[in-house]
Order: sequence, then C-alpha cells, then structure tokens
Amino acid sequence: MRYDVCVLGSFMKDLVASAERRPLPGETLHGTGFAEFLGGKGVNQAIAAARMGARTAIVGTIGADRYGDEFLDLLAADGVDTTWVRRHPSLGTGVGLPLVLPDGGNSIIIVARANAAITPAEVTAAADALTGGQVLSVQLELPVEASRAALQLASAAGVTTILTPAPAGPVDPSLAAYVDILVPNEVEAAALTGLDCDDESQVPMIARKLAEDWDLHGCVVTLGSRGAYVLDRRGDYEERVPAHEVATIDTVGAGDAFCGSLAASLADGAELIDAVRLANAAGALSTAVNGAAASAPSRAAALALLDGS
Repeated sequence: MRYDVCVLGSFMKDLVASAERRPLPGETLHGTGFAEFLGGKGVNQAIAAARMGARTAIVGTIGADRYGDEFLDLLAADGVDTTWVRRHPSLGTGVGLPLVLPDGGNSIIIVARANAAITPAEVTAAADALTGGQVLSVQLELPVEASRAALQLASAAGVTTILTPAPAGPVDPSLAAYVDILVPNEVEAAALTGLDCDDESQVPMIARKLAEDWDLHGCVVTLGSRGAYVLDRRGDYEERVPAHEVATIDTVGAGDAFCGSLAASLADGAELIDAVRLANAAGALSTAVNGAAASAPSRAAALALLDGS
C-alpha cells in the first residue's frame, strides 16, 4: 500500500479572535487578540497523522488564491501528499472564524467556499489514494455525497474507515454502512443519541447505542478535559481513558489532533485502546499551542506525555 492514512476533508483558513466572553445578540465587543492559522478538519487530521509518522495523503478542494498556496506549502512541509487536492477556479479557499475564550474554549463559524464544490466524481477520481492505504479518515465539513463516495470506496477495498461526525447535527444514515470507527465528541454524541454526555453514567450507554445503531467495530467518545470513552466490539471491551493535565491555551484543533493520531496508530497496527491512549496524549498536547494544524504534536512528544502519565 502506498499510504498509511488518507484523509478526505476540508481546508479552512482560520481567522481567530480572542475575547473575554461571547458577544450578546446585537453587541459589538472589543477583542483581546487576533491571529491567522491554517486549519480545517481535513488538513488538521492529515498533519496530525503525518507528525505521528504515517505516510499520509489528503483529498479535497481549495481555491486558486493565496490561502490555497499557503495550504500546499504547509502540507508539503509535513510530507503530506497533495496530488489529489483540486484547485477550484472561481471559489475561494474555505475560511473558519473561531472565537477563543480565556479558558481555551471556542466557538467557530465556518464558510465552506471551495470545500463545498467537491463532487462524488472527483472523489472517485482519487480512488487510488482512498483505497491505497490502511486507514481513511472522513469528517462532515464536505458535501455528504462526497463523504459517502469516499467511505464506500474505502470500505469495499478493506480499508479501515473512521468518521468524525462534525460539525454536530443530523447525519445521513446511509453513511453507517461504510464506517468502522465513529469518533464523536460530547456535543456530537448528544446530537446523535439524544443522551447527555455531561451525565457520566450515560457515557457508556451513548457508546453502546452508537455502536449498535451504526453496527460499528468501535466507538470512541471524546470528552475534552474528561478524557475519552472507548468501546471495541471486536475486542469486546469498554474502557475510560483519563485526560492528561496540560496548560491549556487553545482547544481549536484538539479533536483533529486526536483523530489524526488515532488513524496513524491504527494504520501502524495498534489495538484500538492503545491507539486511543496515544491519541488522547496528542489531543492534550495540542491544547497547549495556539492554532489548529500547527498545534499537532510529534509522535515523540505524545509518547513522552503518555509514558510520563
């Protein structure tokens, strides 16, 4: 196989504002800082996987603009293959508008732009990348038809498929037939099940319900500062993985660092629980650095945190 991990996903130029609180409706609020970062769930996960040592490719669409140039340079620097990244002639590269609070929490508005233009035919044209690796990672920032096409191709080829059901909201049930491992966060898990992740007693029930409803091989519910909950139906076990204590600065991209690391570890042959433990360390380390793609740690750093826990 040519790759360890392939990612189908989005490209988002993040224009990040910091503020003491969220503005009220109709209110103009003075911010405390501003920065620009390159992100998008697809890019973040691809770079996270590459920094974990995985041979990584990405499939997606960017604009023929300055932001698009920046993405190609960024991905090249981490060795991510961009052969199947298309440049749209008229739509600009996607943008994200995160608001970061003093505790590191964030809210994000995204404008898809070129990301929304990818078609199932363009996905099929990238079949060599989608089926040529051990693991395919997909999110929901692209049109569902494109995501379904990628998952279907990879599943038919025996590639392990991971879906991050983000942004939160209704998910096309037809995707379930092609997903091996589902990785929702608290908000996404609640949206999919109607159960409350804030209630610790319900977290195992959430994982079990998702695993049964989706007929999954595994389900990993990420819980932010509370760690993660893993259910592995093949290994027939469930386990809570505790969080790591780090000095949190910015949580933007933490979930993507987790998922990219998870994909890389699974591609390397790790059992799901071991992959989650390393991914948990990678996600924690990413919160100690500003930005999304830039915050993904190296494999050595994640292993050091894991070994020291």
